[in-house]
Amino acid sequence: MTVRHFEDAPAILPLYLRAALPALPVVGGLPGVRHTPGSVPEVTLERTGVSTDLDHLAAYADVCGFALRDTLPVTYPHMAAFGLQMSLMVDTTFPFAPMGLVHLRNRITQHRPITVTEAYDVSVTASDLREHPKGRLVDVVSTVRVAGEVVWEETMTLFRRGGGGGEETQRAPLDGVEPPAGAATWRLDAGLGRRYAAVSGDRNPIHMSKLSAKAFGFPRQIAHGMWSKARALAAVENRLPDAYAVDAEFRRPILLPATVSFGTAADGDRLLLGITGRAKDGKPAPTHLVARVEPR
Repeated sequence: MTVRHFEDAPAILPLYLRAALPALPVVGGLPGVRHTPGSVPEVTLERTGVSTDLDHLAAYADVCGFALRDTLPVTYPHMAAFGLQMSLMVDTTFPFAPMGLVHLRNRITQHRPITVTEAYDVSVTASDLREHPKGRLVDVVSTVRVAGEVVWEETMTLFRRGGGGGEETQRAPLDGVEPPAGAATWRLDAGLGRRYAAVSGDRNPIHMSKLSAKAFGFPRQIAHGMWSKARALAAVENRLPDAYAVDAEFRRPILLPATVSFGTAADGDRLLLGITGRAKDGKPAPTHLVARVEPR
């Protein structure tokens, strides 16, 4: 396993430019641009000594609805991992070009809270390239350590349509789980994607404007999946234990602006979360997010 060390967070804009190259006619097939299918890269990307910028943390908390505390929101380490994740995915040894990948599922395990004053190390790698009935899946795994102790882990499951057709070897964690009935209503404005992009660095065109989203087949811009997961967890922040795992499944994108419903329900010692849209034209309300919190 090769280890690539980054002194600072990778610059995101050049990574997006590299991500777009494989989608260009002719250019996308050139050596050094074309991705190599068939396996995941044997490489780990890492940053050490990551510290928390309190102004950035406050901006993130404001966009996602978290209270300011002396510990990090459970989704916040994803901010530190994102540049490494993008660097991994634009590498031509990664099996799929980033544009066109769908963030299908996300699992975060918090082994203990991370205080805002702690420095931590972040590592990112790819694993488990596998079949899906409609394509293929691959996991991007991020790990956070404090003084060598694993305190936080994330698995992003990415879906690539086409070229598959086989069944998954394991059942998806939230397969068959329906969202709880929504008791709260959230009105999301058209600029939400841009505000989350400003704090996360995730400036994928599908989130930025109606015009740029249309270029990728969406009628208008969509909310980030990781915003929806963060917002749902922020809504139940006072009910979360210190150590837990939270699985989320992103079922349908939230087209902005939107009015959505948020609901919760107990499932034994677990907590179910759901974000749903509005029923329209005789069709049932679409499910945007289903998540489940399980104490560790």
